[in-house]
Amino acid sequence: MIKYSKIGKRTWVHLKRCFCDDLTALQTAKATGLNRNTINRYYRIFREKIARHQESVSGGFSGQVELDESYFGGRNKGRRGRGTEKIPVFGIKKRNGRVYTQIIKNATSAEIRPIIKEFVRKGSTVYTDGWRAYDSLVLDGYKHFRINHQQFQYSNRKGAHVNGIENFWSYAKRRLAKFNGIRAKDFYLHLKETEFRYNEKPNLYQKLSLILKIF
Repeated sequence: MIKYSKIGKRTWVHLKRCFCDDLTALQTAKATGLNRNTINRYYRIFREKIARHQESVSGGFSGQVELDESYFGGRNKGRRGRGTEKIPVFGIKKRNGRVYTQIIKNATSAEIRPIIKEFVRKGSTVYTDGWRAYDSLVLDGYKHFRINHQQFQYSNRKGAHVNGIENFWSYAKRRLAKFNGIRAKDFYLHLKETEFRYNEKPNLYQKLSLILKIF
C-alpha cells in the first residue's frame, strides 16, 4: 500500500481524484499545489499497480468475442497499416464487456494465435477482419466470422463486426494523443491504464483505491 503521510490524507484523496479525472501532471500540480515531479512519481506508481492488476484479471473470455490489432505511435507520418514502424497492439474485446490488450512483435499468425488460445475459451464465437493471421481459428476450436474492410463490409446479417474493439482503439488513441508523445518504454503502462479506464469507468475511483491497497 502506498503511504500518503507526507502529503496528507486530504491531498492524497484529491490526487487520486485528479488521476481518475484524467488530468495531466501539470493540471494536477495546479489543482493540488504539489510539485509536478511529485505528481509524476505518484502517477507512475499508480500506473504500475494498475498494470499489475490488469494482468492479474486477464483471460477467461468466452461467448461473443472481437479480435483486432492496431498500431500506436511511430515516426512514419502519412503511413498507415501493418507495415509501418509503429507499436503493434493486439486486442480482445468481449461483446458489451471488457477489453484486454497486449503489445506484440508483429501481426503474424505465429504471434497472435497463441494469445487467442490462452485468453479466449474454445467454443467461443470470434469476430475478426480479413487479416490472414486469423485464417486458422476454426481449426483451433472457435466459431469464426470475419468482415472485409477492403470491400467496405463492416457488418452482415450474422452480426459479424468488430465495432466494439475498434471503438476502444479510437478511445485509446484520442486519450493518448493528449500526452503529445509517449516514450516507448512507458507505452505499456499508459496502454494498461487506458484499458483499466475503459473497463472500470463507472467505478474508477473506488477501483483505483482498492488496487492501491492490494498491490
